[in-house]
Amino acid sequence: MHFNQKDASNLEQLLESLIKMVGKANNNVYSLQKRVSQLEWLVREQQLELRERGPAQIYSKQLRKRQEKIPNHQ
Repeated sequence: MHFNQKDASNLEQLLESLIKMVGKANNNVYSLQKRVSQLEWLVREQQLELRERGPAQIYSKQLRKRQEKIPNHQ
């Protein structure tokens, strides 16, 4: 297959665009994997807390925190 200068330039620009797109896609995948890992860690931490304390203690602790944030709450 024979390419002239214009075709070669267009092909080069297309290749550069594809490389940039793949790079951005890889960054997006990395960011998504990082968020998923953070969520998995949080779920594991909550499961451990549930096992150690039980749901009643956790609920009462969260309720107290909310009450502390409410102004003029008695």
